Amino acid sequence: MSPPRVSALTAALALLAGGLTTAIAVPASAAALQCTVDYSVNDWGSGFTANVAINNKGTAAINGWTLAYAYTGNQTLSGTGWNGTWSQSGKNVSVTNAAYNGTIAAGGSVSAGANFAYSGTNAKPTAFSVNGTACTGAHAAPVTVLTSPSAGASYAAGAAIPLTATATTSDGATVSKVEFYDNTTLIGTATSAPYSFSWTGAASGSHSIYAKAYDSLGASSESTPAGITVAAGPQITATPVSLSVTQGKTGTFTLKLSSQPAANVTVTTARSAGNTGLSVTGGATLTFTPANWSTPQTVTLTADASSTGSATFTSSATGYTASSVSVTELAAGTGVYNDRFLQLYNKIKDPANGYFSPEGIPYHSVETLLVEAPDQGHETTSEAYSYLLWLEAQYGRVTKDWSKFNAAWTLMETYMIPTHADQPTNSFYNASKPATYAPERPLPSDYPAALDTSVTAGQDPIAGELKSAYGTDDIYGMHWLQDVDNVYGYGNSPGKCEAGPADTGPSYINTYQRGAQESVWETIPQPTCDKMVYGGKNGYLDLFVKDSSYAKQWKFTDAPDADARAIQAAYWADTWAKAQGNGSQVATTVAKAGKMGDYLRYSFFDKYFKKIGNCVGPSTCAAGTGKDSSHYLLSWYYAWGGATDTNAGWAWRIGDGAAHGGYQNPMAAYALVNDAAMAPKSATGKADWTTSLGRQVEFVQWLQSSEGAIAGGATNSWDGSYATPPAGTPTFYGMYYDEAPVYHDPPSNQWFGFQAWGLERVAEYYYASGDTRAKAVLDKWVTWALANTTFNADGSYRIPSTLAWSGKPDTWNATAPGANTGLHVSVVDYTQDVGVAGSYAKLLSYYAAKSGNTAAKTAAQKLLDGMWGNNQDALGISVPETRTDYSRFKDSLSVPSGWTGTMPNGDPISSASTFLSIRSWYKNDPAFAKVQAYLDGGAAPVFTYHRFWAQADIATAMATYGELFGG
Repeated sequence: MSPPRVSALTAALALLAGGLTTAIAVPASAAALQCTVDYSVNDWGSGFTANVAINNKGTAAINGWTLAYAYTGNQTLSGTGWNGTWSQSGKNVSVTNAAYNGTIAAGGSVSAGANFAYSGTNAKPTAFSVNGTACTGAHAAPVTVLTSPSAGASYAAGAAIPLTATATTSDGATVSKVEFYDNTTLIGTATSAPYSFSWTGAASGSHSIYAKAYDSLGASSESTPAGITVAAGPQITATPVSLSVTQGKTGTFTLKLSSQPAANVTVTTARSAGNTGLSVTGGATLTFTPANWSTPQTVTLTADASSTGSATFTSSATGYTASSVSVTELAAGTGVYNDRFLQLYNKIKDPANGYFSPEGIPYHSVETLLVEAPDQGHETTSEAYSYLLWLEAQYGRVTKDWSKFNAAWTLMETYMIPTHADQPTNSFYNASKPATYAPERPLPSDYPAALDTSVTAGQDPIAGELKSAYGTDDIYGMHWLQDVDNVYGYGNSPGKCEAGPADTGPSYINTYQRGAQESVWETIPQPTCDKMVYGGKNGYLDLFVKDSSYAKQWKFTDAPDADARAIQAAYWADTWAKAQGNGSQVATTVAKAGKMGDYLRYSFFDKYFKKIGNCVGPSTCAAGTGKDSSHYLLSWYYAWGGATDTNAGWAWRIGDGAAHGGYQNPMAAYALVNDAAMAPKSATGKADWTTSLGRQVEFVQWLQSSEGAIAGGATNSWDGSYATPPAGTPTFYGMYYDEAPVYHDPPSNQWFGFQAWGLERVAEYYYASGDTRAKAVLDKWVTWALANTTFNADGSYRIPSTLAWSGKPDTWNATAPGANTGLHVSVVDYTQDVGVAGSYAKLLSYYAAKSGNTAAKTAAQKLLDGMWGNNQDALGISVPETRTDYSRFKDSLSVPSGWTGTMPNGDPISSASTFLSIRSWYKNDPAFAKVQAYLDGGAAPVFTYHRFWAQADIATAMATYGELFGG
């Protein structure tokens, strides 16, 4: 799952739900119990994940359940499974409810899952029972297998690409058609066996190919995808494109041609750059003939006994596009966890696996059907860019190759930090009048909110010194959300404004503009540069703000935790590179991190630069002067905008008075204060970050519950409108305690991931500084977290997922902090979420390395070993997820009566619109059939998918453990 706005427990896989989906449904023989059982698998050849959903079709609740079924092959249970107690006797499998899911309400369902090993045929079970009552006789969806192209295959531009698939059915059904997709685009259809299609005209670049079969009874299923590459011309294909070799050992990769040649082709392979300790010792010259051009041939590499670092090996031939393989030589004592980091890193960076756009931008997830904080998987966030930097920093530590870290910062600077052309009127900004006040309202239906020119905003005290330090009026911070494939069609790629659906570049977009109750399911996406080409007569502006007239304008929003994470990664890159004697290689990039930190101070200020503390009444709360409007915490956002017309003469900037516990990053503050290489250049930047470091540590102390978890946060503007808080509301330097700051659907304080994310930064800070205040917080938090973490004999684990809160903290007293005996947390449910587990393991590793806590070290290792042993697949580390919240695809949107407009693809916007109706393109996603079946009354869909941030968090957790403990 992923904040800033997580819509349910976790999100859904769009295109990788391979294997079998069986829905078995017949009225049970006992009238009191009627059931259906949905059975699906994610099969990787030698093992599979079995997912079962028990659906209560009766009129009375099922109180306590045991599911039973049998396999016909040698499928063997691996581990204990989840959401129930799994056991196996011979071929018979049973699952009994867990303590928290024993009741299935009438019309409700529960899901459970487990991993199995097998060899030979993985046939589906044919009968299920619940509490001894049969649930049998329903129709099974077809089994679809893509047989061509193979994963990793390459083709020349213009070549015919053979697409073939097999599809098998049961229960007397017949296959009606098989569709072939490139990502979400339908390529072709076959209506009879053999199911095949010859695809011509594929654009050069990476493609993800799927088959989807339909049967005569209306069921359908999609195959596992295959990533392929289409070259601009004949190409040499290498597999894999990156690998690691330990000192004194050998490694191999294979080569083949993308198309059949007319005559023999000689391919030579040599080191083209990098570490001279790696050399070709076999297959330096290979000959491909018109007969064996597609048969892989092997190149062998040997590492010497003393070198480390990476090298590039290039394979070339006359008339062919060369291929390159990145090879890393590891020291003999590098250890298993650093090696695991490189294995996962190579999976993430393999173009065939689909983590990156053609520009190299990390998608939020490999899969497209995904609704959580972004509302489509191939959007991306500033969060993803910051995780890429962290990933590449660890790569530099392990390999001594810092080029990739520098390139990642350049990528971010190119595509996610707005250019001058994107923010053209900053020179008109008046720091004495930063913005016009508009109150925030609780509900989306309360919008548009009227501007109020009678309310006086405070003064912006840092604009002048930033311009003096950097010679520009432009803001150096990341916008938070990007439509990488321009699915919406706004066409706001860097330097462009509403270029439309034909624009092929990544497009800046925005969501979340209408109060704390607005969920992802209620958002109306809009362009960051609104020239009123799309939407209504005033573009999208009059959906959010009520004014007498509207000007064409641009606007951007920064997510401070992402910028802070980028700074955090740059600090470690600088530290590790200097330890290697390579500090000069990253110096330019690290200095840019200091610049980003200077601008990140906008997140320290009240939204309208009002004074911090006891701020009640938009007119009676005093306007700030100097730094009295700064709370020195990382707030939820800062934003800036202005007119698109360079003659219009206006621009604005706002901060945010709401600070969340999970957003704080004392490690970034520590870096900006203590690393001279990234020192802010402004007059007061270092002093502000020095204050912020202490304030953030105090904030986490103030929010720590009696049990140890960290509560929500605080606000300087109650209800977003400087309202009067309830009597007795505790305060932190005059800011009011807010149990669920920023958003309420779902409450922002309930996700355990914010605990892991926030406290991981505290643990890094403790590791770097030894601050005893941080240690005290961690001592208590780790004790609580470990008490709520379960490890099983097979290596699987269970960690907290959803939290519930009661009570409040004591009003903060810096000289004598309270014990918060009235603030409590409880764990509502648990998860095997791999991304959160990665962050949690990293937290435990840093804490254990500094404190010597052996229980934390052991738990970190168990989390990492458990994921590695139980949750690997072809693309990375993942677990199945059930998306009950996908019923909200039908949610209505709040659009004022009489307001009408149009999305770029022609979808109408009106008071009758729903989440899906303005995103009709979702119906073309190959995975949407599962969602539609759920919307039609079926069981909640189960998906497995791969978020970029999660894979990066796991990989860097492996590297962190390897760095701190070896092994």
